[in-house]
Amino acid sequence: MSEHDDDGNFRERGLNTQLVVGGRDLTSFHGFINPPVYHASTVLYRTARDLLDERGKYRYGRTGTPTTEALENAFRNIEGKDCAGVVLLPSGLCAISMALLTVLASGDHLLVSDNVYRPTRNFCNDVLVRLGIETTFFDPLIGSDISKQNRSNTQAIFLEAPGSQSFEMQDIPAIASVAHDKGVAVLIDNSWATPYFFRALSKGVDLSICAGTKYIGGHSDVMIGMVSANASFLPRLKETIYAIGQCVGPDVAYLALRGMRTLGVRLSRHYQTGLLIAEWLSKRPEVSRVLYPALKTDPGYSIWQRDFTGASGLFSVILKPVPLANVYAFVDALKLFGKGYSWGGYESLVIIFDCSDYRTATRWVPEGPALRFHIGLEDVEDLILDLEGSFKELAKTI
Repeated sequence: MSEHDDDGNFRERGLNTQLVVGGRDLTSFHGFINPPVYHASTVLYRTARDLLDERGKYRYGRTGTPTTEALENAFRNIEGKDCAGVVLLPSGLCAISMALLTVLASGDHLLVSDNVYRPTRNFCNDVLVRLGIETTFFDPLIGSDISKQNRSNTQAIFLEAPGSQSFEMQDIPAIASVAHDKGVAVLIDNSWATPYFFRALSKGVDLSICAGTKYIGGHSDVMIGMVSANASFLPRLKETIYAIGQCVGPDVAYLALRGMRTLGVRLSRHYQTGLLIAEWLSKRPEVSRVLYPALKTDPGYSIWQRDFTGASGLFSVILKPVPLANVYAFVDALKLFGKGYSWGGYESLVIIFDCSDYRTATRWVPEGPALRFHIGLEDVEDLILDLEGSFKELAKTI
């Protein structure tokens, strides 16, 4: 969303302003700030000719309503000028699947970063295999050397930066440049940063996926996914979604749009508190290292600083060698960190993880047990006190 100042100069409004006003239509909605929730399937036409020619802004509930359109427009605003449009899907994984099916067909070859979200990997190794599509996983640190992995039938490269457990950063512009020289599409899972902190389409990505379940909704009560496309891929994306019949219900769209209004202040808080906690953890004697690109000591810091404008509250910690029973005791002693999957809500979370059994292009050999933290909106002092108490459990003889 943009405007001209008093001197006629073109300017793009700030991101937080766009989050507040995006998707609003005070004329159509009679002055109400929030769009109404349209529970709709059938759309009636005035005449038989209108019906036959499909004359009308809306055709059928599955293809869009004012509620879903408001969310699409608001999300498109924060993606920036390189975004031609956005489609909504029932979950983040569904968004990943639909984006891949948009660019792939039987006999194609797909390149996927070895650090991707495990359900993405499962979709490639199960569904795509049955469709006659071969996947090769590659080192996420490969950069422009991705050209060595390219085949004559390679149609797409799928990235995730940083990886949602091991947090390697990828040189997205370098990979995109090589890919486009070969006519290969570039896709990315951008759920960690969202377009608020990383405008993927401006860095050469063709299709950017965001699990709106996480930071967009922000309250752990929504399942939704978004795919943002540039002008070259938007028609194909919409055709795929229409043919398969995916759509998002109006109540979910409304909750996601409500979450978007506060995305800026929430993400800024997640980033601020997350960085403080990550720095504190990195100094603990029990910790070997913290995997968080926003830390100056992280191997991916220079790429993150160059391409991103902020970080979310999700990172991993590698502990020094300790029995797993002690790790269980540490996690169980935490009072403010819930034990559960997903992230991006207002609450702090923790999981124990080990990705060594499914990495194929790279080896995951941490020096000790691994934990992934999501830092929520609680007071940082309370989170640190909670962690301090649990570290006492880690040191006990069990």
